[in-house]
Amino acid sequence: MTNRPLLAATMGDPAGIGPEICVRALLSPEVREISRSFVIGDARILGRALEVCGLSAILNRIDGPEDIADKPGVIDVLHQDSADPSALRMGEVQPLGGQAAYAAIRVSIDLAMSQRVEGVVTAPINKESLQAAKIPFIGHTEMFAEHTGATEEMTMFTISGLKIFFLTRHVSLAQACALITVPRVSKGIDQCIKALHQLGYETPHLAVAALNPHGGEDGMFGREEIEGIKPAIAAARAKGFHVSGPVPADSVFHLARIGRYDAVLSLYHDQGHIAAKMMDFEKTVSVTLGLPVLRTSVDHGTAFDIAGTGKASAVSMIEAIRVAAEYAVRGVKLGDAPAVAKAAE
Repeated sequence: MTNRPLLAATMGDPAGIGPEICVRALLSPEVREISRSFVIGDARILGRALEVCGLSAILNRIDGPEDIADKPGVIDVLHQDSADPSALRMGEVQPLGGQAAYAAIRVSIDLAMSQRVEGVVTAPINKESLQAAKIPFIGHTEMFAEHTGATEEMTMFTISGLKIFFLTRHVSLAQACALITVPRVSKGIDQCIKALHQLGYETPHLAVAALNPHGGEDGMFGREEIEGIKPAIAAARAKGFHVSGPVPADSVFHLARIGRYDAVLSLYHDQGHIAAKMMDFEKTVSVTLGLPVLRTSVDHGTAFDIAGTGKASAVSMIEAIRVAAEYAVRGVKLGDAPAVAKAAE
């Protein structure tokens, strides 16, 4: 890329593998070739991550994105005194981890909203650590929505050219089933088609996954397809959208992967997550739609079991940066600017 976009990476939970994958990614030639990236977090934690990974680099503390050195062997760090290494317990749920992760995310949102960076790439956080720190959010998407003023956020996975959208996210399976209503499915389809247009698909073909085995078999295995999904698909087709379904979930992702569909609307968290991670666990990237800023993320957790060992792979982090850089260069806009954004506390 001749135009390397300026991207902010957040450190993630300091007790997890986030710091390790950040330093590995920001030192990789691939990331340097496609972006000007820096990390937001505690430089002391990042220094320890370099040690456990057996890497050597200069940690250049900066006051803002405008100060980056952008040199080989240098990791630019917007330092926060947020995670005293002597108090941090690696691989454990603790308030300190949630507090430090949230602090970096808040700064990244402020930078993106003020257009001082062209995109944000987030390392993994731990929901229990957030809860322990009394942070009133269960995940990145909710934080970004709240602090940017977005009201129609949606998660999209991009993996091996396939796009997977999620109608519901962090709710119980029983609650997800209850949310399969005509208005919600209709709105989800509209959001998918809009995003695909923004990504350059002129006449996208969207498949809506079924909820029940065999698509419900005309009500034998449940009525959600009849009462909640098919009417929404019919309404979408009446608008001129190319929408198929409900397609049984045991085949829809394979069919999309081989080119039958451009994207799939998954109805609940694990339905799409399992499919994506089976295709390529490390290169699945999460993109948040409906925000006034560009945000991508790794699609894996904090891996507390190997945190601090230097074993964590940075492939997913590198891929998340690659997707953010590509979208930034192309000027892809996946959301509208809100009327009012939440000010920093």
